[in-house]
Amino acid sequence: MILYKNTRAIFFAVSLLILSCTNKPKKVAQTTPEITTETKQPNILLVLCDDLGYSDVGFNGSKDIKTPELDRLASAGTMFTSAYVAHPFCGPSRAALLTGRYPHTIGSQFNLPANGESQGKGISINEQFIAKTLQESGYYTGAIGKWHLGATHKYHPNERGFTDFYGFLAGGHNYFPEQYQAQYERQKIAKKKIIRDYILPLEHNGKEVKETEYLTDAFSREASRFVKEAATKDKPFFLYLAYNAPHVPLEAKQEDLEKFSDIKDKDRRTYAAMVYAVDRGVKQIVHTLKETNQLENTLIIFLSDNGGNTDHGATNYPLNGRKGDTWEGGYRVPMFMYWPKNIAQGQKNNFPITSLDIYPTLTHIGQAKLPDNKILNGKNVWKSILANEDPHAKETLFAMRHREGYTDVSARKDDWKALKVSRQPWKLFKITEDISEENDLSSTHPEILKQLVDTAKQWSNSHTEPLWFDPTYLERMWKDSTMATFNNTFALPK
Repeated sequence: MILYKNTRAIFFAVSLLILSCTNKPKKVAQTTPEITTETKQPNILLVLCDDLGYSDVGFNGSKDIKTPELDRLASAGTMFTSAYVAHPFCGPSRAALLTGRYPHTIGSQFNLPANGESQGKGISINEQFIAKTLQESGYYTGAIGKWHLGATHKYHPNERGFTDFYGFLAGGHNYFPEQYQAQYERQKIAKKKIIRDYILPLEHNGKEVKETEYLTDAFSREASRFVKEAATKDKPFFLYLAYNAPHVPLEAKQEDLEKFSDIKDKDRRTYAAMVYAVDRGVKQIVHTLKETNQLENTLIIFLSDNGGNTDHGATNYPLNGRKGDTWEGGYRVPMFMYWPKNIAQGQKNNFPITSLDIYPTLTHIGQAKLPDNKILNGKNVWKSILANEDPHAKETLFAMRHREGYTDVSARKDDWKALKVSRQPWKLFKITEDISEENDLSSTHPEILKQLVDTAKQWSNSHTEPLWFDPTYLERMWKDSTMATFNNTFALPK
């Protein structure tokens, strides 16, 4: 496991001055920026999609889904072809992003249970979120959209470093207010004890609001509002914009659906329209950044929380697998960074990067100070990004998903990836040459496989017991089976 401790932030200006001397120009329509030595803290816009497939944006190869604004930003910035998240589904992935910790090390291996069953549970308050670290260093902070990290007061976004929160606290939500509000009212009148999370009212800083717009548009609107308010303050902003699109239910506006009338499959067409709504929203926010003269000093990071759900319209081509898997399709995601004059334009970074790196990297860029006891499982990769170098050379990145009575695991180090899925024997892939994981090389390189499996086993020793389970019956299975002790997970044929 990669452990990163830092008690004092490195001054941004010094690092960038050094990098300006080492960064080499790239070929073929790539532009190396003239790195500025300005000490002003940048604005940071972190955009997270929900269940967005690897190949479902234009900049990552989509042919049928139009994402012109995301493509424009990606081509004017740096695209990451080997970007990973720390877990292949929603809640644990988000916990990792905001805490900088593998979810398995802080007890958040599973999603928080839905429909009120998670009351009193949430990500440990001992884990300081990136928002709090930036807030304490002078940032105006906001979170918009999906939370899924705890619904009670002490786990609320406003208590985790976000001054402004607009959205919902659960793991998902319906999109059309005229529909979900009517369902909610009917269930209230019927005095239902449990009302489904997906139809609950949205909130703004703890107070219910009556939303009137399609949810993706509402979140884009609120992001623009936040950007305008930030422009009036004498401080930089950090905005975490967590769209729930294109997560199910598949619901899209008619005007967006009409743009994809050539897609015959209904789910794919609706999914495409939902992705396009995100693109429209990002365009609106970028326009607001320009209007308020903040775009030039804003770092925009875009990624998905996990792989696409191929049962509901998504594609992850050329990756094998889907949301929930430790195949590449489960946790390798589309990602780019855009920051005028501060990051290379038109560059493709093919080296592994993980969402765990975002916390320490933003701490560095934002000239923030970490708590003395803060542990991070990623690292500051800014220097490597600017130099287009491998930030994780000779290091291993992991993914693990507990299933019903067994565990799926992957471990990637440099060119190689070890994989265990579905109670099958371990496999080995030269992932830099076999992105689709088709050619198992475990029999020809047993020594590489053993080293990776041994490293994964050592990493598992750092894990803690889950603090909750979803579905909740998995708690009994965890205790009654070998799931808790990883029995046989790391066994290799003799």
